[in-house]
Amino acid sequence: MEFAWPAQAPLFTNLSFSVAPGKSLFISGPSGCGKSTLLNLLAGVMPPKRGEIWIHGERLQDLSRSAIDRLRGEEMGFIFQQFNLISYLNVADNILLPTHLYPKRRQAAIAEFGSLDSALSHLIERLGLAPALITQPAHRLSIGQQQRVAAARAFIGRPSIVIADEPTSALDWQNQTQLMDLFLSLAQEQRTALVMVSHDERLSEQFDERIGFAQKVAA
Repeated sequence: MEFAWPAQAPLFTNLSFSVAPGKSLFISGPSGCGKSTLLNLLAGVMPPKRGEIWIHGERLQDLSRSAIDRLRGEEMGFIFQQFNLISYLNVADNILLPTHLYPKRRQAAIAEFGSLDSALSHLIERLGLAPALITQPAHRLSIGQQQRVAAARAFIGRPSIVIADEPTSALDWQNQTQLMDLFLSLAQEQRTALVMVSHDERLSEQFDERIGFAQKVAA
């Protein structure tokens, strides 16, 4: 795969990788090297200059914009650096949002746990959130709590892949490693592929595969 912005040298060329269900990929490199661009390509936000991207057996270049949007919602979970929680919704509503928007995520959660409430309780417990927080609005949560809620929202309904963009950058090292352990174990349990971008190379040892970008071009 290759990508370049107009009238610029390629950010990366001959980039090829796959992430199997339950496995993890760590992407690192300095600012401006193309890490976030690669995540946008994987999410189908923009196409590569050359090459193919396959998600859950679908070649993104063969899909219409609406089909890509559907695939993104059904098969992809996202953990953003700024969390992107809806501040006026409570914890439960933020986590369950994908199950209300995408019937496939809803059906998967119910098939696994018997009900959405049970799926919610499982993820709350699994990610170390106090049950009393379920009714708290997102804006009242600490940074660490917001990050765990964002992770629960990403993983609910067993998406094929979870894409995480610098998800632990606001946390201290102890909380970073603890949260990464939870992310990776959830991915293994759910057989969800985890792709994470971070500038912190120390986290890479926990992942199955690693890609390191240089400042301008990565191969």
